[in-house]
Amino acid sequence: MSGLAMIVGIGATGALGAAARYLTVEWMARWWRKPFPLAILLINVIGAFLLGFLTSAFAAPAQLDTRLLLGVGFLGGYTTFSTLSYETVALARRGDLLYAWVNVGGSLLVGVVAAALGLALGLHVG
Repeated sequence: MSGLAMIVGIGATGALGAAARYLTVEWMARWWRKPFPLAILLINVIGAFLLGFLTSAFAAPAQLDTRLLLGVGFLGGYTTFSTLSYETVALARRGDLLYAWVNVGGSLLVGVVAAALGLALGLHVG
């Protein structure tokens, strides 16, 4: 894919990822009514898993366009590190220190495990 087409493609798939993130948060808000931002935690863990899977399942040089469109584009728009950071600070400022630590620890630790599982699975199917 040419340079300009790749930029447009990454922008388009990034927009789809951002829309998917919004829809996930809205869907979860209907049944999760606690102050902990569970949707953001799940989005980050799912994104870590999918990026690990994508990286290993589409490792061939000929699949670079797919990795860029889905990894940089869609998953870049879908995952939410800046939101994770903001939500953690907001929890701490409200005095919900346990939730703040669970948010950071859960996203980091479970996200790393999810990325490793995604890599391992992708190696078996790629």
